Amino acid sequence: MSFEGQYLTFAEYKSLGGTLEETPFNVAEFYSRKEIDIRTQNRLNGVEEIPDEVKLCVYNLINTLEKYKNESLKRNISSERVGDYSVSYTSDYKEIIKSKSSEINDIIMNSLYGVIVNNEHIIYAGVK
Repeated sequence: MSFEGQYLTFAEYKSLGGTLEETPFNVAEFYSRKEIDIRTQNRLNGVEEIPDEVKLCVYNLINTLEKYKNESLKRNISSERVGDYSVSYTSDYKEIIKSKSSEINDIIMNSLYGVIVNNEHIIYAGVK
């Protein structure tokens, strides 16, 4: 699977202190980017140089999603077998985003407030 148009690359993520391996990072970055796109009305699509504020926002979102994913894994047992004891867990980014949308929204709005791309505030939702 190819992940194009990332707002934060794996190398940038690692340089900020990220701990995920590349594949889990790509998935978390994808979902974080989609949440930003929703709130910015896709104003970052096709932008050649992504602002640092956006990169840090993605980094914070990934860390938040991972924190909730790890907490969810501790609590949510989807199946359990007794013979040769086995436990299965489920944790889906979509479900985490839905349940934590207020916190995710706060991260995005606080991180991106005042950021201008192509002479336009990227989180502006009003009328011109």
